[in-house]
Amino acid sequence: MKLRMIGCSHHTTPVEIREKFSFTEQQVEGALNLLRDQYSDCESVLLSTCNRVELYVGASTEVDLPTTSQLIQFVTDFHQLAPQAYEEHFARLDGEDAIEHLFSVSSSIDSLVVGESQIASQVHEAYEQAVKQGFAGPAMHAVFQHANRVAKRVGHETEIHTRRISVPSVAVSEMARDVFERFDDKKVLVIGSGEMGRETLPYLMNEGAKSITIVNRSLENAQKLAEEFGVRSEPWDRLDANVISADLIVSTTGATEPIITESRFRKLQTARNNRMLVILDLAVPRDFEASIGRLPYVYLYSVDDLQVVCNRNRTFREQQLPKAKRIIKEEVERIVSDWKIRASGDTIRALRDRAAEIRTSELSRLFGKQALQNASPEVQQEIEHAFDRLVNKILHQPLQSIRDVSQNEQRDSLVSALRWLFKIR
Repeated sequence: MKLRMIGCSHHTTPVEIREKFSFTEQQVEGALNLLRDQYSDCESVLLSTCNRVELYVGASTEVDLPTTSQLIQFVTDFHQLAPQAYEEHFARLDGEDAIEHLFSVSSSIDSLVVGESQIASQVHEAYEQAVKQGFAGPAMHAVFQHANRVAKRVGHETEIHTRRISVPSVAVSEMARDVFERFDDKKVLVIGSGEMGRETLPYLMNEGAKSITIVNRSLENAQKLAEEFGVRSEPWDRLDANVISADLIVSTTGATEPIITESRFRKLQTARNNRMLVILDLAVPRDFEASIGRLPYVYLYSVDDLQVVCNRNRTFREQQLPKAKRIIKEEVERIVSDWKIRASGDTIRALRDRAAEIRTSELSRLFGKQALQNASPEVQQEIEHAFDRLVNKILHQPLQSIRDVSQNEQRDSLVSALRWLFKIR
């Protein structure tokens, strides 16, 4: 099996270039159809995400595989761009290097955020789309199914996915979770309906929060976000009332000054009857005056507090990389070894078939001679057995040498020599 990959990613290519080469789901099918028209014996899988565009191709022989230049030409032509203007942004990998890269991508150690959870499913979806449309064959089946197993093994044998590293996820899943054992009985107030608020809502719901209210200066924006997630929204003039009733506040506005000062909060705290309150202030500048955090029954966390935890968790994930890379190296060696053993098995079968053809031809010629035409069945059978023993003894030593070789490189050399000597294609 031969494998090749070309692609651009966040490592070397700025987003303004990557977005020129991104593919929609419909474009993926169209592109792979065009590729099959040009290279009929080639398999393909196209992966397109916000951080990478990668085209994998495979074939049984090198002759059937497009060159990296041809693949880059194909991708740039599809997007009506000049290849010479963009070819420097494309990585080019063959064979084991391409396999190792795919395993690294699927295991999320090549991601912009190490350990992020989406990429494994994105790789699998790209492969499934290729399978559904008939673009994937033996090579793609082997490497992409193996990539899925490698991702699971990295997930099980390392802790690369275990610690949160985004501010919203750390805020809810670590900071708030440290205070509350459960969320289903808590009243949650989200102040602001921007991107940070949107990102926080799924984490709150995943923790079991059922009573969530969104308050925003623009009631229309609050209503849209609330409808999207199936929660409540209220107008800005209800902010104080919601602060009074809340157990957990997530504040994410773009205000230039604190929206809740200490003096204002003290008045609200009296109405709260000294109930405990957790405030996750994700806004920059801060929405809650810092001195509020010194008041009794209040846990106030700012972005800086959360970023310290994010950085610590990111460092922890990166410490898992050596173990993940060892797993990937082991799996690359395993799949390559399997391929090479299978290839040598094909050669051995072809050589045995060739020998059987010669044996059959020579026996027919021999039994056609006048002297053996009247030979008894017992004599003919003995002659056939003699030919079988002769063929087996001649082939035994070279074939055993191939089976006994421990190094893949040596096995490749012996198999290539065998194919050349006996003219096996």
